Amino acid sequence: MTKIKIVYASLTGTNQHVANYLKAKLLAVGASVTASEMSQTAAASLADVDIAIVTSYTNDNELPEEALAFYEELQDLELPQLRFAVCGTGDTAYPQFCTAVDLFESAFLGTGALPAARSVKLDATAGKVDLAVLDPLIARLTIVITTPR
Repeated sequence: MTKIKIVYASLTGTNQHVANYLKAKLLAVGASVTASEMSQTAAASLADVDIAIVTSYTNDNELPEEALAFYEELQDLELPQLRFAVCGTGDTAYPQFCTAVDLFESAFLGTGALPAARSVKLDATAGKVDLAVLDPLIARLTIVITTPR
């Protein structure tokens, strides 16, 4: 069974909602899925899973404070056996949209991990996100989960 860990940073609950949506969808296709808040999660714990998913908001074009320790620890790891996906919410009013997604994607690539799906940036300008935007990511992860290695 494919082991997936979803790690989220959520100020208003939006990214926690994203994490819960992903968890429900991936449990339904037979994966073993856990979700945890980023400030309560050691990046080194990703060495124990097959796929890591990070979802975070962006705070003034930077990572939120509760994501910094996880992000810094992630950059020091070597995870060539790991597949990853990144998604996050942002406001299109900012010149750089969803910077956290780009930063986490780069950090994962620096560990030697391979993308399991394309990153997804969700527009939270109106305070609500369209979770259907995540469906292509879920479809791709479903293929990865159900295809024998």
